[in-house]
Amino acid sequence: MAHEPPFLETYKTLVQKHKGDSRNGYSSCSIVERCDIPLIDLSRLSLEREECMREIAEAAREWGFFQVVNHGISHELLKSLQIEQKKVFYQPFVNKSSTQAKAYRWGNRFATDLRQLSWSEAFHFYLTDISRMDQHETLRSSLEAFAIRMFSVAQSLAEILVCRLNTKSNYFREHCLPESSFIRLNRYPPCPISSKVHGLLPHSDTSFLTIVHQDQVGGLQLLKDGKWVGVKPNPHALVVNIGDLFQALSNGVYKSIKHRVVAAEKVERFSMAFFYCPSEEAVIKSKIKPLMYRKFTLMEYRQQTEKDVKQTGDKVGLSRFLL
Repeated sequence: MAHEPPFLETYKTLVQKHKGDSRNGYSSCSIVERCDIPLIDLSRLSLEREECMREIAEAAREWGFFQVVNHGISHELLKSLQIEQKKVFYQPFVNKSSTQAKAYRWGNRFATDLRQLSWSEAFHFYLTDISRMDQHETLRSSLEAFAIRMFSVAQSLAEILVCRLNTKSNYFREHCLPESSFIRLNRYPPCPISSKVHGLLPHSDTSFLTIVHQDQVGGLQLLKDGKWVGVKPNPHALVVNIGDLFQALSNGVYKSIKHRVVAAEKVERFSMAFFYCPSEEAVIKSKIKPLMYRKFTLMEYRQQTEKDVKQTGDKVGLSRFLL
C-alpha cells in the first residue's frame, strides 16, 4: 500500500542476512501474560489526597509505570485525535517522508542488525510547531486540545511526585513550559517478520514523565524484576511512566524503566504519547544526598544519546552520568 514505509526494501540486506537464523529472534514469544499495573483514580485527589499521592509515589518507586483514570481528558477528544492520527499516517509514504520530513520518522537508519530495527513510524510535534500546521487544521486543533490537557495532567503528577520526596520546589513551573514538551503519534504496521524485530526497541524515555494513550491491540511491555511483562490495555486509562530525567532528579528513588513494543504480524497498533520535558538549558540535579548522578542539562543528555546511537545503534542513558 502506498502509505506503508518500505521496510523490507530499505532493510533488505539485514533481512537476508538473518533469514532463517532462529538465533536472531528475541524473547517476545515467551511473554504472553499481561499484567495490571497500578491503577490510580485521580478523582480521589480531592477527597483522599494524601492516600492517592502516596499510591502515585509508590507506583513510581516500585514500577516506574502506572495508569490513571478520571484524568480529565474526554473520550471525545481522544477519539477525535485517533481519527486525525489515522488520516496523517494513511497519507502516501512519499508525502510523509518529503513534505513532513522534520516531523516524520520511521525505522532506524543506524541499525546494523534486525534487533536494532523498530518496525514503526511516528510523527513528532513540538508544541510550538503545532500552531503553524495550517494545512492540517483539524489535526492541529485536536493536537492543541490534547497538549493543553496532557500538560496539565503531567504538571500535576510531577508536582505530586516531587512533593513526596520532601522537596518543596517550583522547579517544574519554572523549567517545564508547554513549548519544551512534545507529542509523538505512533503507528506500528503489520510486520511479516515479527519474531525478528521490535515494534519499538527496548528503551527508557528522555523526559520527566511520559503519558500514553494506547488502543486496545496491546503490545506494550515493561521490564519488571528482570522479566518482560505485557501491559494490559485499559480503554479508560492513560499509561504514565517515569523518564530518565525524573530518575536523576529523584536520585534514583523513582525508576525510569525499560519498555518496548512488540511487532505484530497481522494487526496495526496506534498510540499517542505526551513527553513532559524541561527546556534544553534546564539543569537536572537532585537535592537528595549522596548524589548518584552528576548534574547535566537536557541538551547534554540528548547530545550524549545521539552520539551513543550513532556509535552503538542504541541509547546508553543515565549510566553515562553516574558519579
